[in-house]
Amino acid sequence: MTKPVPADVVSRIQAVLGAGGWSQDPDVLAPHLVEWRGRWRGETPLLVTPRTTAEVAAVVGICAAEGVAITPQGGNTGLVAGQIPHGEILLSTQKLKAVRDVDPLDDAMVLEAGVTLYEAHQQAAKVGRRFTVGVASEGSCTIGGLISTNAGGTAVLRYGMMREQVLGIEAVLPNGEIWNGLKRLRKDNTGYDLKQLLIGAEGTLGIVTAASLKLHAPLASRAVAIVGLASPADAIQLLARAKDETGGAVEAFELMSLLGFALTVRNVPGLRDPLPSEHPWYVLIEIASGEPGAAEAALERLLAKALEDGLIADAAVAQTETQEKQFWHIREGHSAGQKPEGAVWKHDVSVPVSKIPAFIERADAALEQAFPGVRIIAFGHVGDGNVHYDVLKPVGGDDDAHDAQRQAGAKIVHDITASFSGSISAEHGLGAMKTAEALTYKDPIEVAALRAIRQAIDPQRIMNPRVLF
Repeated sequence: MTKPVPADVVSRIQAVLGAGGWSQDPDVLAPHLVEWRGRWRGETPLLVTPRTTAEVAAVVGICAAEGVAITPQGGNTGLVAGQIPHGEILLSTQKLKAVRDVDPLDDAMVLEAGVTLYEAHQQAAKVGRRFTVGVASEGSCTIGGLISTNAGGTAVLRYGMMREQVLGIEAVLPNGEIWNGLKRLRKDNTGYDLKQLLIGAEGTLGIVTAASLKLHAPLASRAVAIVGLASPADAIQLLARAKDETGGAVEAFELMSLLGFALTVRNVPGLRDPLPSEHPWYVLIEIASGEPGAAEAALERLLAKALEDGLIADAAVAQTETQEKQFWHIREGHSAGQKPEGAVWKHDVSVPVSKIPAFIERADAALEQAFPGVRIIAFGHVGDGNVHYDVLKPVGGDDDAHDAQRQAGAKIVHDITASFSGSISAEHGLGAMKTAEALTYKDPIEVAALRAIRQAIDPQRIMNPRVLF
């Protein structure tokens, strides 16, 4: 809990924002104070919902003058508690909804922070372009949150993280000043890149209020398949072949274990296994091309040769757009598929792609020895080394007992991750959940440099004070 917010600060902020710009109504606050899994809950003396960048600056300016802490929040889809306040002013960007510009000649669009990812996709499509970041929460996650957490998603293999999609940023800095960095330049070699500091900073260096984002050309062909195979090692070999076969047209390459696949098909309504028999592992492959028919032909060649060589056991290729969506729903429904199974430890780690099979083997063995009966689900963006490594309670086990062992389990998983020179947070950030733990794995010299940057920009540490170093 941070220090209490003085009543006069609350009243001054209320006066600046006026009616509709703030709330203390418990019913209005309630959905902002808990993350969607119900694991993290918080409290705030005041929810502020500024409608313009100038209003954000006014709120931050008042807080800076009085040393009052702020927790920024986008769509509240985060999984590491970085957006949940514990006594701070809660600043939601939900009303910063303007689409300022969409320009196909620049291949860029300028959106405010509260625009959802779904709406970003729609705006790009209106001018015959694509915005290539894709995550399952696209209907509720926002541009500001995606930038602040440097979100990944399913297309990182081909297009990179959110960091690679941002051309410029407008932000309110911790002293209340507005930095107008909304450039659309692909080249700007004039020193330090401030926008890159703000990307992934989880609101600790300022509040992103708008961004210039890259757009990409439309696709003329797309092909999606679900493949059954024997092991993660075979999946890595198939990935290498897919890259070679398609000349870099692999849009997504998603690994799923049998347990995760089966629970999703069983527990998520409307899904079914597209293959006639079960397999130890599955991969969802998406190939995309700007040339009509090229994606389908490339996928057919890839799968035919892999079947002939015994690298895969079976494959189903989506024949319609509806089937493509169903295949993707199996992958994106993994969290929903786990929910009915009770308590689960979730890990969001990354290791070099070539080390994924060894990581899974070592982590599985260590956890099964330490916690007999646990059920392990490994899935995720194998093409970029990101493994979502989830550990469910034993069948018939007690939720509270499983939760009590969460930290011990995380240490085993994260120690093994570190042994492969990996990261304990691949795409969700550190938040309040992993900030202290990250110090165990970060180089002390790096931590000192990061702290120096934060001290220079936010000397009072009022911006999301419980998060990062």
